[in-house]
Amino acid sequence: MEVNNMSKTRVYELAKELNISSKDLLSKLSDLDIKVKNHMSTLEDEEVELIKDLLTEKPKEKQKDQRIHEQEAQDKEEKEIEEDSFYEDREEKRAYKKSFKKGGKKNRKFQKKFVSEESAKEDEIKIITIPEFLTVKELAEKMKVNPTEIIKKLIAQGIMVTVNQQIDFETASKIAEEYGFLVDKEKIKDELEALFEDTPDREEDLKPRPPIVTVMGHVDHGKTSLLDAIRKTNVTIKEIGGITQHIGASVVEINDKKVVFLDTPGHEAFTAMRARGASVTDIVVLVVAADDGVMPQTIEAINHVKAANVPLIVAINKIDLPTANPDRVKTELSELGLVPEEWGGNTICVPVSAKKNIGIDDLLEMILLVAEMEDLKANPNKPARGTVIEAKLEKGKGPVATVIVQNGTLQVGDAVIAGTTYGKVRAMFDDKGRKIKKAGPSMPVEILGFSEVPEAGDKFVVVENEKKARELAEKRREVQRELELKKKQKVSLEDLFRQIQEGTVKELNVIIKADVQGSVEALRKSLEELSNEEVRIRVIHGAVGAITETDVMLASASNAIIIGFNVRPETNAKALAEKEKVEIKLYRIIYDAIEDVKAAMKGMLEPKYKEVELGRAEVRAVFKIPGVGNVAGCYVLNGKITRNADVRIVRDGIVIYEGKIASLKRFKDDVREVQQGFECGIGIEKFNDIKEGDIIEAYTMEEIPR
Repeated sequence: MEVNNMSKTRVYELAKELNISSKDLLSKLSDLDIKVKNHMSTLEDEEVELIKDLLTEKPKEKQKDQRIHEQEAQDKEEKEIEEDSFYEDREEKRAYKKSFKKGGKKNRKFQKKFVSEESAKEDEIKIITIPEFLTVKELAEKMKVNPTEIIKKLIAQGIMVTVNQQIDFETASKIAEEYGFLVDKEKIKDELEALFEDTPDREEDLKPRPPIVTVMGHVDHGKTSLLDAIRKTNVTIKEIGGITQHIGASVVEINDKKVVFLDTPGHEAFTAMRARGASVTDIVVLVVAADDGVMPQTIEAINHVKAANVPLIVAINKIDLPTANPDRVKTELSELGLVPEEWGGNTICVPVSAKKNIGIDDLLEMILLVAEMEDLKANPNKPARGTVIEAKLEKGKGPVATVIVQNGTLQVGDAVIAGTTYGKVRAMFDDKGRKIKKAGPSMPVEILGFSEVPEAGDKFVVVENEKKARELAEKRREVQRELELKKKQKVSLEDLFRQIQEGTVKELNVIIKADVQGSVEALRKSLEELSNEEVRIRVIHGAVGAITETDVMLASASNAIIIGFNVRPETNAKALAEKEKVEIKLYRIIYDAIEDVKAAMKGMLEPKYKEVELGRAEVRAVFKIPGVGNVAGCYVLNGKITRNADVRIVRDGIVIYEGKIASLKRFKDDVREVQQGFECGIGIEKFNDIKEGDIIEAYTMEEIPR
């Protein structure tokens, strides 16, 4: 019977063809993990081929006569190869001869052609490039070998595959190496990545752009008043008091030069943007009240600015008040590492009064000076890209987004993508609410036309057309879904050592919150001294008081852990920390904190457990159950016995066995727990020597929060 041409072959037919019993064949199929019920079951063609190859390999004696002619031809070819200078190494010859035994006449013909072509090239290495996943068939084609050979090798490794089944890069590379190939991983450049990568511009294309300034500082130190004073200085008389700010940014002019101010003062907004990867700000103006001095939020703002590595100008406000003491402010700033220029440092301090309009021009001049030093440039002659700084849903307008163009020029009619949203710029308004047709670098504009409301901090980029924008937004949505499933892993003490080993962490950022300033300084000093050549401990913020949402946002943006000493996190902060996957460690003893960080750096942080007693039961009868063993008939003396508990058997006050409960029954029913005063049947895992009078103590091990 000819079975090769049939699409399905029955087991008994194949057994007959291979001259073995159906029983033997069923046994072989079971070894190969090919599921068949009996001798009437059918097999696929590729399974038949695989079985034939495996079972016809051994009886070589029967095939000897058929191969004499092939062997003679092969010897001749091998002799030619030996004479070729390309094969200098004896081992290489042997391996190459071996390869002729595979693949028959067609394969030998190919091998001969290959040798004649390659013999001219000395010491050439065989390299193949393969993707992350590929099928067995694709790998075979790349290496020019029979797929069955690869399947056999994989089966030998315990991997059951078919020709069209996918294998990963690691498995494929191991197989390829066995055939003498060097393997390269195929680098597929993601279209989205390529799109959001800002290509460097030529020096001659770059033009100066206005600086983008964020105003930060403590509550009530005059941030808003200062912004109002700055705006009024640059608005014509007829407009005074009549300005309607449409968007969260404003443009002011001084000496024919523009400066852009973000109208979302405060480090919370600044950090929220930075946490989303948006580095919009060029310069930060830190407002400190002359009568109040440096306050907790001032310190937080300074730490945020340092972490973002942005130039800082200090505006000492309220100098018109009788209680004003600018020198005290400068002293406090010096203690935080911000030494004023007039004291020999490099921090620009400008005394101002927002109410009396004193020193505003000096501040603006200093901003322009710092901007000049920073040499801020962008290329206006290319498609725009920038950041969404604010977005909302407005009645009658739909989704409205305030964006800052960071490079290129944005025009009405452009197709844009921002995060997972897309759209076409239907209309554009400047900071005064005037309709405009285009916006260049550093310009804040309000745009209409998005499909949905984008998120603040999303990067936006102009693409060819709306169709392309929609496709890319869909792709980004899929990517985001995957990212949400495997949320970005923040640093925790438990996995710090692993990350150090992998080279992913060279610096551990820490935020310290304590009950008193002395504890903050003591912890800061002790932790920073733990730094070694593998990892540097960097305390990016230390303050007195409870752990707040701001601390969590800073930790999230800077990939830091928060250490609390004698303080607790606020409810909202705790919820935010869980959402942002920020680790908060709370301590009451300073040495515990130091030891934990030290242990984490050495990879020795072991969880601590404590034993929690659940209950005790007395064995009152022992039942022998066939096939199960001895089961104890018990009476629960106190507490409760639970199904998943650990147990110890105590006989005359001595522990004779520790293990787990195998079964817990009340009458004939399996139960989860049995309370005090009830009888039950208990079976102990891997223990049969149970006797009347034994006491069974049930307990669990609970991890102690550290």
